[in-house]
Order: sequence, then structure tokens, then C-alpha cells
Amino acid sequence: MKAKDFHFKSVKESPSEAEIPSHKLLIRAGMIRKIGSGIYVLLPLGLLVLQKIERIIREEMSSVGALEMLTPMVQPAECWKESGRYEVMGEELMRIEDRHGRPFVLQPTSEEIFVEIAKYELKSWKSLPKIWFQIQTKFRDERRPRFGLLRAREFIMKDAYSFDVDEISAQKTYERMFNAYENIFSRIGLNYKIVLADSGNIGGKLSHEFHVLADTGEDELGFAENSDFAANLELIPLSKKSSLETSVALKKFSLRDTPGVKTCAEVAKFLKEDISNILKSLLFSVLVDGEQKFVMVLLRADRRLNELKLKKLELFAGNWRFASEDEIKACCGASSGFIGPKFSESNLIIIADYEVLEMANFVIGANIDGKHFVGSNWGRDIKNPHIEADLRYAENGDCSPDGAGKIFIKRGIEVGHTFFLGKKYSDVMDARFSTQDGTNKPFEMGCFGIGVSRIIAAAVEQKNDEKGIVWPFSIAPFLVVLCPINYHKSSIVKEESDRLYSKILAHHYSVLLDDRGQRVGVMLAEWELVGIPIRILISTKLVEANSVEVFCRRSLETHTVGIEKCIDHIRSMSK
Repeated sequence: MKAKDFHFKSVKESPSEAEIPSHKLLIRAGMIRKIGSGIYVLLPLGLLVLQKIERIIREEMSSVGALEMLTPMVQPAECWKESGRYEVMGEELMRIEDRHGRPFVLQPTSEEIFVEIAKYELKSWKSLPKIWFQIQTKFRDERRPRFGLLRAREFIMKDAYSFDVDEISAQKTYERMFNAYENIFSRIGLNYKIVLADSGNIGGKLSHEFHVLADTGEDELGFAENSDFAANLELIPLSKKSSLETSVALKKFSLRDTPGVKTCAEVAKFLKEDISNILKSLLFSVLVDGEQKFVMVLLRADRRLNELKLKKLELFAGNWRFASEDEIKACCGASSGFIGPKFSESNLIIIADYEVLEMANFVIGANIDGKHFVGSNWGRDIKNPHIEADLRYAENGDCSPDGAGKIFIKRGIEVGHTFFLGKKYSDVMDARFSTQDGTNKPFEMGCFGIGVSRIIAAAVEQKNDEKGIVWPFSIAPFLVVLCPINYHKSSIVKEESDRLYSKILAHHYSVLLDDRGQRVGVMLAEWELVGIPIRILISTKLVEANSVEVFCRRSLETHTVGIEKCIDHIRSMSK
């Protein structure tokens, strides 16, 4: 492709709403344009990147026998009502009606439709196992779209669904797809990690997330320092075992005035206490057997409540929410910020995180506005909690659950997710096949997703510098860009540029010849912004020396190479 025949327009300034590198650079490099909140056009350069990602995915899906199909983006609501997710998906599910008032949804994922197809297409065990996949546009009505392609409302996703006769066969399919995912992300050329994950509203028994590591990632991931253990931070279990090594002299329990301070940080500063010595008390309204109950949850003030762990407690299996300010006052006799677990008589249920039970001489709210207790200790000053549980997020330095040293935390961008679903959808949607002995059984299923358009942004988040994007060789829009100086003024430059361009094409490398006639400084800066891996500079002086100047975007190294050795140099660089 020659640049005059292509469409490419860089932008000097980043949009005001762009907060992260990928959002800024993809717009500045002329790869995407915003046309609505969370809705973007992929321009020609951006589409080339997407297509290279899709090609890798299709090749690896084919290697495990997955068959591609395409489902409609607009789907009948009946399927979603049958699975129970029509309501569960909440406001992210875009619900629409046609002119006759019939309800439809814009697909955010496609379990329901693939199961519906399987009902009619996979009648017998002889048709199994089967893996179907698609690369299709999805829509989720995000409350707050941000970060460009990382949290867009409309996006492109590869979703695959497997159907098996039994759990053993389904596990084998899961392993094949898991290995295919490893191949996909390895071939793309990003630094990624696989972690145990929660299944969320997809459901299922087993789940893994594939994360591209990046400082701007929204997900926190925990890794053991001496083993392969890795999990999304919200899933890491923390031990009940005490880490206290020495006994502590108990201080006097006393009431202290704390006027005008409400947050734990303010209380710590006012009382000259370390934040880790403040007890955080959170009040919840919980519906238990149709009856409203109040539950107080206790954590160390420097820890974060893990709501996923909280929801796994029997008390929180139904509807629950944070108590309102009026409910806090009515239940505890004080405003939020001054409540604590010390009551003479109360029907309040108190749940403490394991770590809270290790605290001594700590500070709690006195259930009186403007007052706190200091020198608090379990058993002596406060009754032990009704329930002890693991309720917090892991932190750097916590013990790994497999005993292999400490946990360290990195941030990641989720780009792939695999789920072992079992019979979750086939049961509820009555999707069955005839077995070899003539009985009918529900399919054992797996679900496998990749955020295809999200990978574009994730790659830029991980691979960029002060000059712009640094694309991996495998998904760059072009592998090589030829940058001739005075292309339209020097006949020998034009002749050699055209000859080298044809030669590179003949060796099946993607190449762009910049024949726009830009000033050399502008031309080179633009292609550094775009991030083409190999840039070849051609000038009169270089041609006369039978050479070209080859620049590697990744290493920032420049080499003068003989023209006849140019293809060999490209080949060695791109391995």
C-alpha cells in the first residue's frame, strides 16, 4: 500500500476526556474516532490491527476444531428470559422493542442463542463434542464508559461455546481451549498472566482470566513469589491463622472525645494512632427469610472490604445493601463514623474479618456522636463477634494460600476469560441430546471469550513510550514503512523506493510506502507515533552508497544496511 492511496491522519492533541495512554495514542495515531459515548469507529489503521488479531484467533480456533458461525446482534428477549438473565444482567443489557412491541436485546454475550441453536442442531451424541465460535459486535450499556476501547459500550468479542456428552469430555475440551488461548496471547506478543477468576453472571464451576499486565489495568492480580499460584485479587483466600508473634500489654479502656472527625483516617490523626489500629465498622441491611436484619461488618481501617467474599456468606445470600444514614442512627444510636461493636444489648449480628481478631488496644466508635473508645480488646471490653470470616482483599506481603511465600500484586487488563459452565444453561433452557443408550441428557458446556477490540487498547497500554505506540510485530498495521526523502524530487530515490517496496511485498511482508512528500522530521515522528515496527529511510546519499537506514521501533536502534541485505535484515528482526 502507498500512503497516498491509504487514509491516515494523525492528531497533535489528545482529547480532553482521554485519561490513559491507549485512549490518547489510538486517537492521536489516527486509529480510532469517537462518535458517541463509549462508541468508536475503527479507522483503516486500527482495522488492520483488529484484522491481524482476528486472524491469529481464527487460526488457533481452527487448530482445536472450533467452527465459526455468526449470530445476530439483535436477539429475541425470550431466550434471555428463559435463562433468567433478562433481569440478572441489569441495566447493562440494552432492551429494545420492534414496531410490533416485541421485546429484543442487543447481545452482550451469546450463551442463550448458542444453546438455542444446539437444541436443534445437536440432537445426538454422535454430533458431539462440538465447539462453535464467532467474532461479533457486542453491546453493554456501561454506566460510565471510559478509557476508550478498554471500557466501550460497543465492542468486538470472540465468544466460543463447547458442547460435550459428559463432564470428563467437557474438561478435556476446556483444556484444549485453554491451551489455544495460551497460543493466541503468546503469538500476539504481549506479556500476559493467567489467573483463577470468579465466574460472575456467566456462571460455572471453573474460570480463568487472561490478563495483559499494565500499570493502568483495572484488575488487581495476586501472585505467589515462590510458585505458579495466581488469582484475581478478589478470589485470594486469607488464612485465619494469627500472625501475632508476641503478647501485647493491654492498655486502659477509655472513652475519648473525637469532635468533628468521622473518617478512619481523621480519627487516627486526631488520636495520634496508626490507621491499622482503627476498627472500621460497616452496617448493612440484609433480607433474611423475608425479614430485614442489620449486620455490622468489622475490618481493620487500612483494609478494603471484599464484597465478593461477603456475598458468599449465608447471611448475604439474598438481597442486601449498605444501611442508610437514618438506619445507622436508629440501629446504633450514632451517625456513621462513630459506630462500633460495643453494645450492652442488641439484636445486631456482628461479623469480623479474621484479621480483626488479632487486633489489640484498638480504637472503635462509641455509638455516640463525637466519641470513640480507645484501648479496646476482645473479651475484656467487647464481646467476641457472632461470626468470623475472611472478608478482605489480599495485600502485598500476605501469605500465599498455597504456602509458597508471600503474595505480590500487579495490575492487569482482562482480555480473555474461560468458563467451565457444566449444565448451567443446558439445564435451565432444556437443551438435551440423545445418548448412546437412548436417554436424554443436558449438554456439558464451556464458554470462552476474548475481547478482540480490547486487545488493541491493552497492547498500547503495555507497549508505548514518549514517542508513541510500540506495536508487537504480529499485530502492527504494517510491519515495515518506507520513508523516502524527496520521493517526488529525486528520480533515484523514487526508483529505489519503488523497487524495494515491490521486493518487500514479494516476500509477503506488509509494507507501506510513504509517498506523501512530507518533511522528513514530520514523516519520521508520525510513524514513531503510529508505532510501525521497522522503518526504512531512503535518501539520495544512502542510495548512492547502495544502502538504506533501518530503524527498529522497539529497540530504538538504527543500522545502515546494504540494499541487497534489506530483506534478510527484515527477516531477522521480525523473528
